[in-house]
Amino acid sequence: MNNIYKFSFLINLFSTMRKLCSPKSGTRIGSACVCMLLVAACAQPPSEIAGNTEILGFKGYACADNGVARFDRLRFDSTGKVVCRGEDCDVLPTAGRRIDAGGMTLWPGLIDAHAHLQVLGKARQQLDLTNTPDLATTLDRLAQWADSRPDDEWILGRGWNQMQWPSKTFPAAADLDKVVADRPVVLERVDGHAVWVNTAALEKAGINRQTRSPNGGEILRDENAEATGILIDNAETLVTRYIPKITIEGAADGYRIAIREANANGLTGVHEAGASFEQLQALKSVADGGDLTLRVYAMLSDSDDNLDRQGAPEIGLYDDRISIRSVKIYADGALGSRGAALLSAYQDRPETAGLLFLEEDALFARIQKANGLGYQAAIHAIGDRANRIALNAIARAQKGEKSPLRNRIEHAQVLSVQDIPRFSQLGVIASMQPVHATSDMWMAEERLDPDRLAGAYAWQRLRKTGAKLAFGSDFPVEPVNPFFGLHAAVTRQDRQGEPPGGWRAAEAMSLETALCGFTRDAAFAAGEETRVGSLLPGQWADFILLKQDPFAIDKSDLWQVQVQETWLAGQRVYDRNH
Repeated sequence: MNNIYKFSFLINLFSTMRKLCSPKSGTRIGSACVCMLLVAACAQPPSEIAGNTEILGFKGYACADNGVARFDRLRFDSTGKVVCRGEDCDVLPTAGRRIDAGGMTLWPGLIDAHAHLQVLGKARQQLDLTNTPDLATTLDRLAQWADSRPDDEWILGRGWNQMQWPSKTFPAAADLDKVVADRPVVLERVDGHAVWVNTAALEKAGINRQTRSPNGGEILRDENAEATGILIDNAETLVTRYIPKITIEGAADGYRIAIREANANGLTGVHEAGASFEQLQALKSVADGGDLTLRVYAMLSDSDDNLDRQGAPEIGLYDDRISIRSVKIYADGALGSRGAALLSAYQDRPETAGLLFLEEDALFARIQKANGLGYQAAIHAIGDRANRIALNAIARAQKGEKSPLRNRIEHAQVLSVQDIPRFSQLGVIASMQPVHATSDMWMAEERLDPDRLAGAYAWQRLRKTGAKLAFGSDFPVEPVNPFFGLHAAVTRQDRQGEPPGGWRAAEAMSLETALCGFTRDAAFAAGEETRVGSLLPGQWADFILLKQDPFAIDKSDLWQVQVQETWLAGQRVYDRNH
């Protein structure tokens, strides 16, 4: 038996006996306790282990069954695995290297349970239209970008959101034509569920009055039946299929950019919510080059081609830094573009109830195929109709039982109240993004009537039924910073403090529960809770150091917490001061 296993045995023995001997335990073992504790103490290995590192001088918090565990020491070995934390380190020899954290706060590394690494990297290389306040500012940014890139065959960008503009109306191709008319322009909406294109792009794709909207998509048209330049959901591909494909090298560069940004924001893990076979080859090339300082749980984009080329799931590659064990399946679109599939019409557009990508039978077939190959199904469902159909299809695939694959629904934003208990009954994970509630709240009130709002962004309603929630951001739809999500989860307010008291505040979480959502419970959603998320012995030493103690500040300031250092497998991968 090697030393690490001996140490783990001693820790477990010592912890068990300490609990049994505690006056609070109610047990009366008497001298047996004393003897066992003496055995544990006398059985210590040599007085120092040179390969071990101990971090001390911090306030530590990690998710536990009864809230959070607190500790002030963390020790890990030369492989980057946790040996002990807190007082459990008392029975072990001191570490060869000791690092004083100077009173900072230590948390497990945060895990974003739903994000788009490749999209973030690509966005950082394209025109960024995030938070443009109006159409005029958006067009000014486009003009500057296009002028600086006269040789680009296509002008690409993302991030616009008409709901942030005074008009709140979709823009048109004619607006873009005033700025760029000589080459195609394709600009993704912030949620990725609509594109805004110019006339050159429409002509490149051959879109005219006779072009039919594809299933699960819509070509928006004016009163003369002409395409306006807004293509929603599956209609996007009518144009985007003509954009030159990015190379493996280009995709790898995008991943490197995104990984660095994730680390700087305290992320040690990300669930990549949809990637092609080629993109995952690019991610592996990043790992081969030693630049993968992030654990990526990848969801393969659902297609027969991707599944056939990937074959069986791959778990724990590169020392648990890449796992490909999930398939991302779309049931509907997004609320902002009115593509989310609802059980009844939109309050602010009565002629539509959204776009359903797959009917129940087809969705069941996709889930069944993914599960049959050993993959977890991760279903994008935002509207209440899409969520009901997703739950129905999952129930059929699981024969009404819970599945060890832990199928999940991504977003689960708008739920019929009657469907909420089904998550727990079926063991379906609700993979949710707290910051969506505070970004969407005013739009949601325009789109949905009060009855449907009762099941919208309903974290506490879900949790009280026993459902597992995993938290993420959906970046780059939202900012990468997970403290924005923690703030939204706890306050139900935006970062300007609106609305006073919080929006539908009964759904707000405690900070302890929100921390679990971004650590242990996110790990559970990937089947990795024994490897990461809690800093327990045998897990990877993935952690962050914070100057502020989030548990000691006003909750309204949570979004301003800054990460000082990020560590992965016992190695520092980000330092704000260097």
